[in-house]
Formats: sequence, structure tokens, C-alpha cells
Amino acid sequence: MPVSVFPADPAAATGEDFGTHAMATTMVAMGNRARNAALILAQTQRTAKDQALTVAARVLRSRSANITFKNIEDMEAAKELSQSMRDRLWLNEARIEGMAQGLEAIAALPDPIGSVLGEWTRPNGLRISKVRVPLGVIGIIYESRPNVTADAGGLCLKAGNAALLRCGSESFYSSQAIMDCLAEGLTAAGLPNDALQMVQTTDRAAVGMMLSMVGIIDVIVPRGGKSLIERLTVESKVPLFQSLEGICHTYVHTAADLTKARSVVLNAKMRRTGICGATETLLVDRAVAKAMLPAILSDLIMVGCEIRGCPETLALESRALAATEADWKSEYLEAILSVKIVADLDEAINHINTHGSHHTDAILTEDVVAAECFMTKVDSAITLHNASTQFADGGEFGMGAEIGISTGKLHARGPVGVEQLTSFKYKVRGSGQIRP
Repeated sequence: MPVSVFPADPAAATGEDFGTHAMATTMVAMGNRARNAALILAQTQRTAKDQALTVAARVLRSRSANITFKNIEDMEAAKELSQSMRDRLWLNEARIEGMAQGLEAIAALPDPIGSVLGEWTRPNGLRISKVRVPLGVIGIIYESRPNVTADAGGLCLKAGNAALLRCGSESFYSSQAIMDCLAEGLTAAGLPNDALQMVQTTDRAAVGMMLSMVGIIDVIVPRGGKSLIERLTVESKVPLFQSLEGICHTYVHTAADLTKARSVVLNAKMRRTGICGATETLLVDRAVAKAMLPAILSDLIMVGCEIRGCPETLALESRALAATEADWKSEYLEAILSVKIVADLDEAINHINTHGSHHTDAILTEDVVAAECFMTKVDSAITLHNASTQFADGGEFGMGAEIGISTGKLHARGPVGVEQLTSFKYKVRGSGQIRP
């Protein structure tokens, strides 16, 4: 059920034009308050930011029952979603504890703001330093994962940025309950509540307005499915952190260890099928396919994974379905895996660079030379050797949390953590120099 919000008195709004105008007015007002808050945050000391994060973590724990209650409301209204999408939406005590620990981990990170990235002195005596600074106001547009509220809010705050968060309709009540906890942290630390604001509507028109708020929002970070990312990429007038779908691969090389391969592939696909780091395509060298692939596929099928294979795969596993060309470019986010037998390392790398989304790809091998070749030549934000693609996560990288995995190459690539939410400026100190 859509949530009504703009203006403060919804009953006062009559007519579509008035409603759109009221929404635009409210969005701009939110943005201007965020810009003012961003000026304060840019000068805020680490102690205040860390206090806000640790208090928010404590409040999250104390309100766990209320958050799960609100999450039940969202889950009840989202029965039409797929099982994997419902898994993204679902919160329990353990996941709420994970959010709290994430905020505490962010607080424990060094403060990036003001850190000197480089300094040097010119022959004329000018002393130049390159210093890390906040980006300003960040727009976060996400769908069914309410934990993004805590992760994004915490990371933006630590990096000295204000944020406007717009969640999807399916996670509205859960996200609002989490946002209330962040607001408690801001208040306790004496920081402006406008530093973190949640857009109070599920009307999709609000997304379009955020995409056009040039001069108010400095960058937009998307977190969602293919349709959302495509819309934002086409429509946004505000700079965007590119974040494509996760068509992730695991490649079983000729020199792979079978025991290790069985364990890693099963985890990479089935630990959580609905996350962007889940493996969607398995590649296996022809030289070891007969010896290794039947056992690997049997493990997957036993836990409910559907296999869609190339002709050679079908010859080895009668329970597999025939893969189509579309399967090699599919992010299933379900218990479905496409499987292709390849000739060698070069064909595997070519397949990934041709059909993948430049997100996360792994090689399983005991040959370190082959592993280094793979990790160098595969053009993805994250490459792994003998590890599950499900490690594609800022928390697992020691970043405390992440807003998403950027597949672009400008500014940020891979997990978007605290440092990726900053920019830099040059400070030049002289003693009266003039340029000849």
C-alpha cells in the first residue's frame, strides 16, 4: 500500500499538479537542509561522528522488537515478491545485531576527513598538500534491503556527508524504524538531524526529482535491481556511482582441488542466492569436467539448485536443463545456475569479459600463475582466488559496511565504503610568491 506523505498535511493537497508541486517543494527543502547540514559535518570532529554511530547501534539493539514488528508489516505487504527478494527484505534479531555491529565497525575506522594523501614542495617554495574532504550531499536510492538504511547512513556520516535516503515501498516501514535509530544517534551527539533524512514517500516521482537535483545532491548511489539501475543511468542528471547487476562467475581451473571446489561453489551459489555477489555462472575446464563436475552439480541439486547447462554439461548431468544464450547474461538471484564447459583459462577469461557485468569473479586453482593471470585479465571490480564470490561485501573487506558494489571505473570501484564517499582538495601554502 503506497505511503502518503507530501505535503505535511496530505489532506490539503488536491489535484495531481498540486501534489507534484508540493512534492518538488518538499524535496528541494530537504536538499537545502541537507546542504546546510553537510557544511557542519565537514567540520565535525571524529568523536561526535563516532558517538552518533555508537548510540545509534545501541538504540538499534534496544528497539529490535519494534524493528522486527515493522518488518513484519513490510513482509506481509510484499507476499508477491520472489523468495530471494523476500530474503533481502527480511529482518530478524541476528540481522539487526549485524547492522548494529556494522555501525560500531564504521565508528572504529579511522576518520578519513582531513587525512593528507600527499604533500610536496615546489622549487618556488610553494607547499602543496592533497587532503581528503567529504563529497557533500549523497542521494541513496535503494529497494528491498532495509539494512542499507543503517549501512548507508553510517558510512555517509563517518565520511562527513549528509544523505537523502529513498527506500523502496516494500521496505518503507522497516527502513523508517531504522532511520529513527540513526536520528537518536545524531541527537545524542549534538549533530543536525537533517544530516540523514529519509524521503517520506513511496511515489516514484520522488526518484525522478532526486535525479534532477543538480547543485543540491552531489552524487547518487543506487542499490537495486536491473530496472532501477537502468532507469537511473538513463535519467540522472546528477553524477552516479555505476552499479550494474551481479553476473558473477566461478571458474574451476584444470589445477583446482576438488574438495575445495565443491565447498566453494556450493557456498558461492547457495549461501544467499538473492545477493549481488552470488555466483550465477559456473565455468569448468574440459580437462577436469568428467572428474569434478558431476560431484559439484550433485551437491547443488541436492539443496534445490536448478542447473542450466551447455551440451557437454547435459551429457554429464541428466537432471540439468539446456541453457540458452540468454542464460550466460542472466542475474538469476534465485537457486538457478548456468554451467559451461570451457577449453582453457583463455576461454574462461574471454567468456567472463564478454558475458559478465564486471562485478565479481573467482578462479579455483592450485596454480598461482594461472590465478594471477585470471585476476589480472578479468575486467571486474573484484576478482578472487580460491574463495567464494559471496565475499564481495564491504564488511568482509574490513570497511565496516558498504553502500554497494560499484562496477564503474570513475571515482569508486568495488565496495563503496567510507573512503569511496570522499573526494579531495589541494591546499597550497606560500610566503608571498607571485607567478612570473
